[in-house]
Amino acid sequence: MRRVLTVAVILALDWAAHGQTFTGCSCGSNPPGRPPARSVKPYAQEPEDLRPYSKFTVPYWENYVDQVEYNGAARDLEVPKELGEVRIGFIGPLENHPDAALGKKMWNGAQMAIDEANAAGGYGGKPFKLMLHNDSAIWGASSNEIVKMVYDEQVWAVFGSISADTTHIALRVSLRAEVPIVNSASTDPTIPETLIPWYFTDIQDDRTQSYTLARHIYTELGLKRVAILRVNDRYGRFGVPKFRDASRRLGHPIAIEQKFMPSDTDFRRQLRVINDSRVDAIVLWTDVPKTALILQQVRELGMKQRVFGSHRTLGPELIELAGPAAEGFQAVYPYDPNSKNPAWLGFIDRYEKKYGEPPDHFAALAYDQMQILLRAICEAGLNRAMIRDALYGTTKYRGVTGEMTFDPNDKQLRPMYLGTVHNGRIEYRVATMDKEYARIGEEPVTYAGPPTPDVSDAEIKVAVFGPGASAKTSSPEVRPALSGRKISLVAIDSDQAWGKASTQLVNAVYDQNVIAIITLDRNSSHLGEQIGVKAFVPVLAVSSDKALTAINIPWIFRMPENTSLVKALETLEAAIDKGGPNRARVRDVLASGAKIAKTSFQTTGEPTGQ
Repeated sequence: MRRVLTVAVILALDWAAHGQTFTGCSCGSNPPGRPPARSVKPYAQEPEDLRPYSKFTVPYWENYVDQVEYNGAARDLEVPKELGEVRIGFIGPLENHPDAALGKKMWNGAQMAIDEANAAGGYGGKPFKLMLHNDSAIWGASSNEIVKMVYDEQVWAVFGSISADTTHIALRVSLRAEVPIVNSASTDPTIPETLIPWYFTDIQDDRTQSYTLARHIYTELGLKRVAILRVNDRYGRFGVPKFRDASRRLGHPIAIEQKFMPSDTDFRRQLRVINDSRVDAIVLWTDVPKTALILQQVRELGMKQRVFGSHRTLGPELIELAGPAAEGFQAVYPYDPNSKNPAWLGFIDRYEKKYGEPPDHFAALAYDQMQILLRAICEAGLNRAMIRDALYGTTKYRGVTGEMTFDPNDKQLRPMYLGTVHNGRIEYRVATMDKEYARIGEEPVTYAGPPTPDVSDAEIKVAVFGPGASAKTSSPEVRPALSGRKISLVAIDSDQAWGKASTQLVNAVYDQNVIAIITLDRNSSHLGEQIGVKAFVPVLAVSSDKALTAINIPWIFRMPENTSLVKALETLEAAIDKGGPNRARVRDVLASGAKIAKTSFQTTGEPTGQ
């Protein structure tokens, strides 16, 4: 047993070192045996603050963290001797399907790996052959195709599909027929969670994508109110729940979710509803063509919200279709297409020569996944269960898209990349789910919501909230400072019943329509900040507590705790003179970094020089 494990380790290292191209087939001369038991916790590498119920309890049992076992008798089946070719089934949307363009790219990547393997000698001189079957998006038809390739064509494994529903059907067939299923395109997280021990995938699922997006949006950028706009099909329905979960666990439940049909091309109604909901970000779960139309219509409507997306929203064609409207768009991606790794560059060159176009991630991941499968067949021989053992024994693999890591459910675990459209090209960087990589406070804090209405220019009101506010606003120092000005003060004492004080502040904001709030100490500043972010009203906080500006709320501006009320009023009056009687424009003036009454603020709301 020790010898077998040693051989398996050597082979695994060999795969990691030579995973880019097919280098010959051992034709089952070193069958790997059962994969060693292993456990990987936490499931899907979930950070603590994104794990279910982590704020309340520790689960007494965790699913999906242990090696999925197969204990059937298929390993004992005899190897067939009269074979002219080694067949591998392929099911994907190739025609009469909305995803046909993506399916053909997936086919291209898989077929290229097959062709290279055959050029290197195939399986002991026998060619590998891809048995093509169209995924028609009709359950009955798709299930018939899968049954046909497994029982009539006697394939040794099945590759596909993009659609999660068809892949779920294939899983049920694999459980009955005991045949491996490999996948490079379906991101439905419920597929491996069936615990059917015949499935292997090299693409990060919607859980990893959602958690990565949530970490970037809420923790790195400090955005608070987010809307979802998704396609109304299985990809959209099963993709966004994990993002909703992540948003809720990070303390920012989704403000609104809108959907559209796959055939829609006009999204203005949904976008207007989203804009009226006062969100500062939109997350898209759809494909590139729809994303391009949405980004163009976002710009057409004058919306300022930042827009993010899932892996299928990003690609070079987005720049071509959306043009300048794509600028600033960000989405997760399975790997770095700008990598200078020789294996990746060599793959691009071979792919372009073969197909006349650059590969996208549907092609590249299909190529890597087929390479993994071919090596499993060569290592294990023509026995479906042993091929399955070789797949489940693969913990790491270095492919053309980079190094991959697989959990005991044979799910891809490597970190996602974040693609950003900048100056007409897409830039990529590693984006992890881990909190310690967050860059909070490093990027400008912006307001992207709808325009705020002007307040009455006849008498502009400012709320002063804090201990002794009434006495301070009527003091001899303040009264002369207000003489001859349009500004009047609404004083609210915080040193009274807290509920009464907060009610008076809410009334001042919503009923008396104050243009801004000046808060006088730490406690009043924190309450004023909560009102400000909800009602879209700027807050000048006289406090030494830097936590006020550490959470990237675009409406809070901190002044040192020894700042006088007169100085705060002078700063606010100068911002009103420059921006006009409008809350958002006053906020923009304060956030501009310009000197205002000898005072200036950083984009985070901190005073300059502190």
